[in-house]
Amino acid sequence: MPLVTRNIEPRHLCRQTLPSVRSELECVTNITLANVIRQLGSLSKYAEDIVGELFTQANTFASRVSSLAERVDRLQVKVTQLDPKEEEVSLQGINTRKAFRSSTIQDQKLFDRNSLPVPVLETYNTCDTPPPLNNLTPYRDDGKEALKFYTDPSYFFDLWKEKMLQDTKDIMKEKRKHRKEKKDNPNRGNVNPRKIKTRKEEWEKMKMGQEFVESKEKLGPSGYPPTLVYQNGSIGSVENMDGSSYPPPPQSDSTSPPSPSFSEDSLPPPPVEFRLSAAKG
Repeated sequence: MPLVTRNIEPRHLCRQTLPSVRSELECVTNITLANVIRQLGSLSKYAEDIVGELFTQANTFASRVSSLAERVDRLQVKVTQLDPKEEEVSLQGINTRKAFRSSTIQDQKLFDRNSLPVPVLETYNTCDTPPPLNNLTPYRDDGKEALKFYTDPSYFFDLWKEKMLQDTKDIMKEKRKHRKEKKDNPNRGNVNPRKIKTRKEEWEKMKMGQEFVESKEKLGPSGYPPTLVYQNGSIGSVENMDGSSYPPPPQSDSTSPPSPSFSEDSLPPPPVEFRLSAAKG
């Protein structure tokens, strides 16, 4: 529901009862002209009010900008006077120094009765007062004010406060739930995570040769049989495993070419020393 700040009167120019006159057309024309003049007067009044509000806001803004400019100038002078080479600041002095506290007064009570614009205050004063329902409050059994069932200015604040309290309760309930889950599962964070292999480690392994990489993978990084970490967090060794748990040996490929065979005639003759020793024996 929009709130009308300024209402120009009269709204209707010709909607009016006519008196008993001889020329009704002339009477309607005069009434319309008079209402137009009244509308122009109301419009000029509100235009002056708008210009006055703009002047007040501009004056306040200019004063705040001038105050900020003065603070910046003082800060600039103070910064230029500081020389870290001449003034030695100790760690103890930094810790014992009080924290900065601004002396600027923050704006408060922005939506107070005294801060209402003049047109809104005039509209509020023209409203009818609520009925005296407070006289029925002593006759209620629940202890609530009877007037709040008709009008309640604090309704939206109470609604916001209730929502904030409910959100706080939900957050505390969620924290208690996580704390209970953590207490029920104490070994939840003790499971050994799987080590992530990086390309740098692979190149470090291959630096000494492929045969050392294979033997190191079989025996483990320290030269002993590698250990196993089960899902329940226990640690076991490869020696305790059954033979069925080992992978099967690699099968020979039938398509691989056979190893070359050599005859005794094609072999090179033995060295001379070997033949002499055989002859003596």
